[in-house]
Amino acid sequence: MKSNESNQSTAAVSEPQDERLQKVSFWKKALNRPELGALAGTILVLVFFLVVSSGTGMFTPSGILNFLEVAAQLGIIATAAALLMIGGEFDLSIGSMIGLAGILIAIPAVEYGWPLWAAILLAFSCAALVGWINGNLVNKTGLPSFIVTLGFLFILRGLAIGISRLLTGRTQVGGVQDHIPGDWFAALFSGEVATGLFAWMASQGWIGTNFAGNPIVTGIPVSIVWWLGLTAVATWILLCTPYGNWIFASGGDKNAARNSGVPVHRVKISLFMFTAFSATVFACIQVMDTGSADTIRGMLKELEAIIAVVIGGALLTGGYGSAIGAALGALIFGMVQMGIFYTGVNTDWFQVFLGVMLLVAVLFNNYMRKKAMEAK
Repeated sequence: MKSNESNQSTAAVSEPQDERLQKVSFWKKALNRPELGALAGTILVLVFFLVVSSGTGMFTPSGILNFLEVAAQLGIIATAAALLMIGGEFDLSIGSMIGLAGILIAIPAVEYGWPLWAAILLAFSCAALVGWINGNLVNKTGLPSFIVTLGFLFILRGLAIGISRLLTGRTQVGGVQDHIPGDWFAALFSGEVATGLFAWMASQGWIGTNFAGNPIVTGIPVSIVWWLGLTAVATWILLCTPYGNWIFASGGDKNAARNSGVPVHRVKISLFMFTAFSATVFACIQVMDTGSADTIRGMLKELEAIIAVVIGGALLTGGYGSAIGAALGALIFGMVQMGIFYTGVNTDWFQVFLGVMLLVAVLFNNYMRKKAMEAK
C-alpha cells in the first residue's frame, strides 16, 4: 500500500501544471504589449534630443509644451485611427474631413452670423453622417475600406473647395476669432487650462517670467487635454469593456466574430464615425487657434495618423494594437518635428526621416511579434 501511495504521489508531482495557472514573467508580458516598440522608440528619441539639442531650449517648459502640442494634434486623430485599424479598417478621408469641418464652422459663423456653437454642431453632425456613410459602404459593398475612404478623400476635399468658393469666392475664411469670446461651446476647443497653477508656479520661481512678471508659460493648450482625454477613454474601452473585445474580434477575424454574436457591422460603422469625430475635433482646435479656416488644412494628416499608429505597434492586418501605442507614436512625431526645428536641421529632410521611421517601426514590430510568439 505504501508503495502504491508513493507512486501516486510521484505521478501527481510529475504532472505538468495547467498553463492557465502558470506564472507569466514580466518579460513575456512586456513582449505581448503592442506599445513596447513605441516606448523603446520614445526613450531613444528623447535621449537623442536631450543630447543633441542641449542648450537650445527644447526641454524648457515652453519647449516641452511646443512639441507636446504638435504631438497632441496628431494624437487626437491617431487615437481614432488606432481603434479603426485594430478593427481591421482604414480611413483615408480623415485629412479631408479636417478641411471640410473647418469650412463648415467658419462660413456659417462669419458669413451668415450663426452662433459659433451652432456652426460647430453642424460640423459634428456632418462628420457623423460621413462616418456613417463610410461604414455602411464598406459593410454593404464588401469593398476594401482603403478604396471607399480614398474616394471620400477626394469627395470631401472637393466639397470643401466647392462650397467655400461658391459661398465666399475664396478658399480661406477668416474672422472666426471675433465670435469666440462668450461662446460656451467654442471654449472647449480654444485657450489653455490650469492658468492659475502656472501663475502660482511662476510666483514660486519654478518657471520663468517675462519683464511684466507674467509666467512665460501661461497654461496647458486645450489640444493636449483633448489628446490625453481621448487616449484615456480609448484605452479604457479597449481594455475594460465588451465593446473593446468586439473591436479586437472584428479586426482579428470578422467571420468568426460574427458567428460568436459580435455585431461586426455596427462596430465598424461606429469606428468610422469616431474617426470623423476626431477629425472634427482637430478642425475645431485649429480654427479656434488660428481664427480662420482653409480648405487645404489636414492635407496628408491621414497618412501621418497611420504612421503614428503603426509606430505604436498596431498591425496593418487588424486585431492588434493599442491607443497608448498610438499616443507614443504621436509623441515621437512631435519630438522629431520640433527637435529638427530646435537643432537647426534643414526641415526639408523631415519627411525622409518619417519614411525611415515608419519602415524601422514595422520591422521592429515584426521582430517583437516573433519574439512574443517564441516566448509563449
